[in-house]
Order: sequence, then structure tokens, then C-alpha cells
Amino acid sequence: MQEYLPLIIQLISGALGGNLAGKLFGNLSLGVLGNSLAGILGGGLGGLVLGAFGLGEPMAAMDVASILGSVAGGGVGGVLIMAVIGALKKTFVR
Repeated sequence: MQEYLPLIIQLISGALGGNLAGKLFGNLSLGVLGNSLAGILGGGLGGLVLGAFGLGEPMAAMDVASILGSVAGGGVGGVLIMAVIGALKKTFVR
């Protein structure tokens, strides 16, 4: 279970980040469910990107830096993906 904890943290923080972005960028909002789903996708992708750069190391020791890295990567990824999907939806769907 401990090996899945970083992913779970990234997905939850991605959902929170997606909903935060929906509140901040109201014109790009996809609704609560859409913001959450886009944020979850972004949180997972943010974790992968951090891992590719060697910044998202596994939380073997469960230290504060690892947890904060997962929260940051998931949250930022959630905000970015939600904003991109919201902008695409606004552009193509009228």
C-alpha cells in the first residue's frame, strides 16, 4: 500500500488543484465533476513528469519533502490540465 501512496496523494491534490483552477478561471470551468476529472488526470501526469525529471522520488521514508513534492506535482498538474481542457472546450464548443 505504501508504494501507491504518492500516486494517491498526487491524484487527490490534482482534483483539488483542478477545482481551484475552476474557481480562479471561472470562464474555463468545466463544472465540479469536470474540474475534478481533469485535475485527477493532471495530477497523475504531473507525478509522471516529476518522476521523469527525478524530482518525484518514491516515498520510502515518508518524509515531508516527498509528501510536499507529490502534493505540488499533483496540484500544479491538475491546474494546468484543467486550464488547457477548459480553454480547448471554450475554443471549440460554442
